Amino acid sequence: MRSSARNDIRMLIFKPASAINKFIALNVVVFLLINLVRLIEFIIRSPDGLFNEITAWIAVPAALSVLITRPWTVFTYMFVHQELFHLFFNMLWLYWIGQIFEEYLGYRKFVFVYIAGGLAGAIFFITLSNLIPAFHTLAPTIGASASVMAIITATATLLPEYTIGLMFLGAVKLRWLAIGYIVLDIILIPQGNIGGQLAHLGGALLGFLYINQLQNGSDWAAPFVSLFSKHEKGKLKVAYRSQVLVNSKENSKEKIKDGSRQQVVDELLDKISKFGIGSLSEKEKQLLHKAGQDND
Repeated sequence: MRSSARNDIRMLIFKPASAINKFIALNVVVFLLINLVRLIEFIIRSPDGLFNEITAWIAVPAALSVLITRPWTVFTYMFVHQELFHLFFNMLWLYWIGQIFEEYLGYRKFVFVYIAGGLAGAIFFITLSNLIPAFHTLAPTIGASASVMAIITATATLLPEYTIGLMFLGAVKLRWLAIGYIVLDIILIPQGNIGGQLAHLGGALLGFLYINQLQNGSDWAAPFVSLFSKHEKGKLKVAYRSQVLVNSKENSKEKIKDGSRQQVVDELLDKISKFGIGSLSEKEKQLLHKAGQDND
């Protein structure tokens, strides 16, 4: 058990092409900085004036009159956490599910979905707060939950049969994990963190729509990915087979005749969907890793 935890930490820190560790680090640094301010104010017995002011300037507000003076908050809020457990569980899910997402779609698409999911969550929160009377007095919201929900829902839409082990629940398919979270967010709307629940739903919607469009041949992340790509890698031909998305480059020098490479990749993806990524040999993992790099 300890050995497994150490391996997970090593992967988190040293995985070279991963964006997950960078986003986790950014969230942790912001958490530490704003809570350092809170600690200093507590020690000197000062009211939480500066702490509250900083949070207000980076949390996304529901009121349009405030939002227009702080437009950057639709972006900054998705990296802000005040409470330790809020940060911990968001980052834990981001790490677990984010690895699966990156394995199939690459780190650039991960970055896009995280940011787009956060923006969608903010837009959903702001829109409903101003359209529905019951939500008019909502407080500003913070947290990476909308982004995390976008990653979870996108991964579950891509790999609905992929199974992970959860404490107390055992083996759970990603489809049911995502559905469970969405249902809980809807049910819990009247019970407290309304703004957070609305943002979660906006992120989940973005994750679902992104994969749905990707499976239909439209990649919303393409303009974003092209900004960070040093070389043109050719057009991507999107195919969906056995509930798994496979991106294969036309005119690739490594393309194997008669589609044998794609067939091998399909078989490996089906194997992971049924038995988990631990069932693959090192050689098989390297093959999938290379395919993931091609997708970027």
